[in-house]
Amino acid sequence: MERGLIWLSLLMVFVWLAGLGWNEYQKVEAYRRWAAAAEFEKSKYDIYAVLAKKGTNLTWGKPTRTEPIDQSTFSLNDVQAINLVVDDRLVEIESPPSKGRKVSLEFSFTQPLAKVRVPFTEIALAAEWGKYLNSQLNLLNK
Repeated sequence: MERGLIWLSLLMVFVWLAGLGWNEYQKVEAYRRWAAAAEFEKSKYDIYAVLAKKGTNLTWGKPTRTEPIDQSTFSLNDVQAINLVVDDRLVEIESPPSKGRKVSLEFSFTQPLAKVRVPFTEIALAAEWGKYLNSQLNLLNK
């Protein structure tokens, strides 16, 4: 009886984990369809946000099983600065810290007090995107 209860609880944990995996797989597939349909030049997916670039426009939103929701689009022409924020502190994009719990790219606009923060799960990925977008921003400002 005791062994049966142990195996039953392990089976329930396995089914729960499989369900979580299936849900995440559905989100990734929805992201792929979304990115392919819009023909973005560059895009990224993680559990917190999707981000994509097409021309000078950046689009970001929250991934779901059907398609990204709460999508916002803005132009790099309106961006004044791009900063890497780790644990609510601005850090250097060229030499990011190795650890951090809350990571995002912060876009400051030419309008006063206008900012957008796009969350990331990995510091290295956020730094890579920050470098890329800063290079694109520098090309626009020349």
